[in-house]
Amino acid sequence: MKETNLNKNSENTAKTIMKELPISTKHAIELCSLLRYKTVEEAKKILEGVIIDNKPIKYNRFTAGAGHKSNIGSGKIPIKASEHILKAIKSVESNALTKGLSKNLKITHLLANKASRPFHYGRQRRIKMKRTHIEVVVKEIKQINETQKKSDLKVNTEKNNLQSEIKQDQIKELNKTKKINKKQDLNEVKL
Repeated sequence: MKETNLNKNSENTAKTIMKELPISTKHAIELCSLLRYKTVEEAKKILEGVIIDNKPIKYNRFTAGAGHKSNIGSGKIPIKASEHILKAIKSVESNALTKGLSKNLKITHLLANKASRPFHYGRQRRIKMKRTHIEVVVKEIKQINETQKKSDLKVNTEKNNLQSEIKQDQIKELNKTKKINKKQDLNEVKL
């Protein structure tokens, strides 16, 4: 079995696994690929936009039946999947706060897997239900102090100034060597 790196740096991370959610695996995979590596605030804003405003999501992988949406191409509006993934993100955020992490969280692992698919009960025979597992792992983002930002900005500007001075000196030296070479060529022509 392949070992995952979900347990590494466990003091900075929080994890939630939701099993047997009654949502489409394809919709969940598209949402997970969109939200992965975003901050928790950005992800919640995107999902709330889908749920409340019916904002479409761009589909890259499962585009069959996905109509054209303005400014994004093929896409759908997966409201039910968005509601469940939003619950998972809020759950992992509360887990992180319980663990003592700050609110600056980034989603490092967001995965949707196909779950067992039992048959519907009753007269809907031989039709299977849709089920999906969701895993969410978030990591705390270190905040950089404003003084560190200012010092880094000063260092960068000083480096840029030095580099521009060095380039100007190199250009001057090249121009001098070109002038000397031209003078030597003229002297040779005169002889």
